[in-house]
Amino acid sequence: MPGSSSNNTNTFDVLILGAGAAGLTCARECAARGRRTLVIDHGDAPGNKIRISGGGKCNCTNTGASASDYHCANPHFVKSALAQYTPYDFIDFMQRHSLPVRDMGQGMLFSDRAKDVAEALHREALSMGAEFSLGTEIRAAAKDGDGFRVDTDRGVFSGASLVLALGGPSWPQVGATGLGYALAERFGLRSTGRRPGLVPLLAGPDLAPLCKEMTGASLPVRIAPDTGHYASEGSMLFTHRGVSGPAVLNASLFWREGQTLSIDLLPGVDVAQALEASPRMELKNVLGTLLPKRLAGWLCARYRWDGPAANLSKKRLVGMEAALHGFEFTPSGTAGYAKAEVTLGGVDTDRVSSKTMEAKKVPGLFCVGELLDVTGKLGGYNLQWAWSSGFAAGQWA
Repeated sequence: MPGSSSNNTNTFDVLILGAGAAGLTCARECAARGRRTLVIDHGDAPGNKIRISGGGKCNCTNTGASASDYHCANPHFVKSALAQYTPYDFIDFMQRHSLPVRDMGQGMLFSDRAKDVAEALHREALSMGAEFSLGTEIRAAAKDGDGFRVDTDRGVFSGASLVLALGGPSWPQVGATGLGYALAERFGLRSTGRRPGLVPLLAGPDLAPLCKEMTGASLPVRIAPDTGHYASEGSMLFTHRGVSGPAVLNASLFWREGQTLSIDLLPGVDVAQALEASPRMELKNVLGTLLPKRLAGWLCARYRWDGPAANLSKKRLVGMEAALHGFEFTPSGTAGYAKAEVTLGGVDTDRVSSKTMEAKKVPGLFCVGELLDVTGKLGGYNLQWAWSSGFAAGQWA
């Protein structure tokens, strides 16, 4: 059995499908309880998404993680798991393995090398007695009496408990697929609508030329849907196809097809005061001190803002403030799963225990991590959910 110790039987206490962040954490906890545990994954190495996250320096947790940082149909669902395994528990794990944790502000903690985190999780699970069948194609999973059976290209495995930890289709470049959802649905666990999350947004034909011209430029913004009920803030980066950056990735969590976003290009800036401070300067030059110069020039051309600042009428000032603090951007779509950090939506949390991650109507079946309809903001929240949900399931599977 590749990547595991040899054994004469294919019968286990726990079968875990998926060797990602949640699956590895769950495997460690199950094995620590004395449960004979097997992790099955198609990848040749465990933790492939961990290894490439954050450009190789994964944002492994956020010390401020709370229920308000997650999108879920049930806003209370994440509370129990987050309380069972906190960011400080993960910090303890890093310290046990002498792995440095870098504080990047706003509660965001990064590792020096994401690869080291994945390998430490793997080592710890192995040390507890967990076994691994890597490079193994999962073909089917089904109930088998009081337990479960999993059919693979390396044979059939049986287990008293089955944990679905296969994640979503984001990061297809490392082999991510929607298999976990298909398996969950065969067990009667419906999924909410799924789409790419924490993903760049593409510009429509009206703004595509601007984005292409501005490629590489960034500025601090605040973004809200036209309803104004939620906003994200931070840096926005222009790309050759649209916009990206932390503010945009978080905005993708609430954006819906056809919706117009309102972008505050100058959050916290009093435009009238800035103009009054430089009455003789041309408008585009004043704005060029507040915004990237190319963007300032484009805005002035679009809205016909010209002449010295002192000559701007009160009516036109009101229009300028409205445009700068509520610039309308209607995305044509997202950059898709290949560029998405996560998958929005997933297994309906109404069908799963928030304490144990066990399916309410399928005893012995557990769902963890990205597979569930739980999506965190950018900043370490999604990996923390993986650790926490995997830990919770590991106490019961």
